[in-house]
Amino acid sequence: MSDTATSSADRPSPGSGPSTTASGASIDHGGRPTPRGTVVVTGAAGGIGRAIVDELVARGQQVLGVDLADGIVDALAPVEGARGLRADLGDDEGRADVLEVLGDEVCAGLVNCAGITRDGLLRDLDDETIALVLEVNAVAGAALAELLAPRIADGGAIVNIASRAALGNVGQVNYATSKGMLIGLTRALAHQLAPRVRVNAVAPGLIATEMTAAMPEKVLAKLTARVPMDRMGLPAEIAVAVADLLGPDTSYITGQTVFVCGGRSI
Repeated sequence: MSDTATSSADRPSPGSGPSTTASGASIDHGGRPTPRGTVVVTGAAGGIGRAIVDELVARGQQVLGVDLADGIVDALAPVEGARGLRADLGDDEGRADVLEVLGDEVCAGLVNCAGITRDGLLRDLDDETIALVLEVNAVAGAALAELLAPRIADGGAIVNIASRAALGNVGQVNYATSKGMLIGLTRALAHQLAPRVRVNAVAPGLIATEMTAAMPEKVLAKLTARVPMDRMGLPAEIAVAVADLLGPDTSYITGQTVFVCGGRSI
């Protein structure tokens, strides 16, 4: 994975031929070079989702950012190479809207980043709350991946945004379960879609977003102290990992979960 310092608009845009590593080695990508086209990013209004949109655009990729937030279209309107779509991906109509907006465009990939939290101990969660988190965080993403998979060009990729919480967090039983489902989905789809499309997951740890900013200072300090790198991660650091997994230099990686958590998973 490259680091944040190398993520900028001066990166080469996605190419259609073999790529060359820094050492001069040529990678032919098994005859399936990274396609030019549009990457669909869900949850594009959130901190991590928006960072992914910005990173992909900086690398020369076209992006369709999808979110349920009312302001998503206006938010992405000024971003060259990106456009927004307000859609509820929890129902068939919303997912069909994604296909309609794509039209005849080549789909280069999908990033499933939409997600919610409804934290609590299992004994305090009702069935409706548990089902809602599983539906939004995992089931809707699986349905969208199934719908878009035939449209993704050869050499394209899917990246699911899981979470370090999939390894277990007190008070997040529904959230942890939903992210574990995404990891399972990643492995199953990787088998199903190989060798035409690669499927991987990125599992963020404690990331500096609006959600963490709203936490009490003492709680946040306690959580940060558990991270070996002794700090929160940045949305841009997640975006770099996602963009790398969508790109040509990771053409031999599929079915894997990359933990970007400052060592919290060890």
